[in-house]
Amino acid sequence: MRVLTIGNLTNFANIMVLNYIWIAFFVISFVIALVQLVIAVVRLIMYGDMTGFDIFPAMMDSTFSSAKTAFEISLGLTGVLSLWMGIMKIGEQGGVVRFMAKLLSPVFVRLFPEVPKNHPVTGSIFMNISANMLGLDNAATPLGLKAMEQLQELNPKKDTASNSMIMFLVLNTSGLTLIPVSIMVYRVQMGAAQPTDIFIPILLATFASTLVGVLVTSLFQRINLFNLPVMLTLGGACLLVAGVIWGVSTGFSALGEEVMQVIINTVTSFLLLLIIISFILAGFFKKVNVYDAFIEGAKDGFSTAVRIIPYLVAILVGIGVFRASGAMDWLIQGIGSAVSACGIDSDFVAALPTALMKPLSGSGARGMMVDAMTTYGPDSFVGRLSCIFQGSTDTTFYILAVYFGSVGIRYTRHAVACGLLADLAGVLAAIVIAYFFFG
Repeated sequence: MRVLTIGNLTNFANIMVLNYIWIAFFVISFVIALVQLVIAVVRLIMYGDMTGFDIFPAMMDSTFSSAKTAFEISLGLTGVLSLWMGIMKIGEQGGVVRFMAKLLSPVFVRLFPEVPKNHPVTGSIFMNISANMLGLDNAATPLGLKAMEQLQELNPKKDTASNSMIMFLVLNTSGLTLIPVSIMVYRVQMGAAQPTDIFIPILLATFASTLVGVLVTSLFQRINLFNLPVMLTLGGACLLVAGVIWGVSTGFSALGEEVMQVIINTVTSFLLLLIIISFILAGFFKKVNVYDAFIEGAKDGFSTAVRIIPYLVAILVGIGVFRASGAMDWLIQGIGSAVSACGIDSDFVAALPTALMKPLSGSGARGMMVDAMTTYGPDSFVGRLSCIFQGSTDTTFYILAVYFGSVGIRYTRHAVACGLLADLAGVLAAIVIAYFFFG
């Protein structure tokens, strides 16, 4: 007979957390919608007012539209996944990925102790993180899925997330981005007087999110970060962040916003194309049949895109129902009331919909950000803070669904907790930094 211990209960809670969250989306949404329906009936009896009876039709409509969106996302990913997995296959056979693995081995062997030294997955992880930092989402996702497949090959329990998988996922969900081009573009479109004034706050907030994510995951996994390679890397990352802040700030002051936007877009596109050319040339000099290697990798990309469809449908439908029921609005109102009751300045509460939506839906958070700038103005405190929220973290549940779903992971262990703690750190840092810069 197996003894039930606190440790067993903790493990059970860890592997079931995504299941509980998904159920909660539907149950909470149904209860809140039912309350609103009762209120609507009372309003009809007392005042003859017919408003509020569209709540359940809206929720059902959201299930269909969210399922369609999930399929369209997967369909849209098919070509991009095929392209980048084909390129990565050339890089593998050409020796580029192995070279990167050797270069990064001193640091990665400590953050990912389960990964053998100089394993090709190290290069894939580096490529994914680099693409994320440059804001190249279309490249980052397929590179990340490739890395997740390689980590799954090393995973002894194929249905359970390994420590390395969780560390890699947290590095993605923390959303470290050096140049938030898309957010600055939205601010330009909304007529902000200084569209780039959120650049430094976003960089600081996303760095805080990533740092906390790594620290929390290391605590869960009992990884000792106090060693020379890791400390040098963290120090180098701090210097890199400071250098980017200085360089971009100086560039915007000297050259103007439009010129710097062109420069940033050109540099990121150049780097991306340079990677493709480097991989192709490396394969050519290694006498690899580059075309066949690309086709082989592209086939894997297609099958991966098909595998993630059920996972995306599940998570996006749950989120859609939660939003359509008005549960998100109730949550925001409750937080605002609690903050005001504590005597704390509540100006930041109006921007919280972006922060709360970001872990659930990137497009939803983007919509909340645009709505905040439209309602309060792009140069208002709320408008700026919503932009910082948008750039400080990433879509945690989307990444969980896509990355773990692509390799058939069912038990996520502490991945959700670490990812959400990193998100929380990014949100808190964004609030403090926004008050420091714009309050």
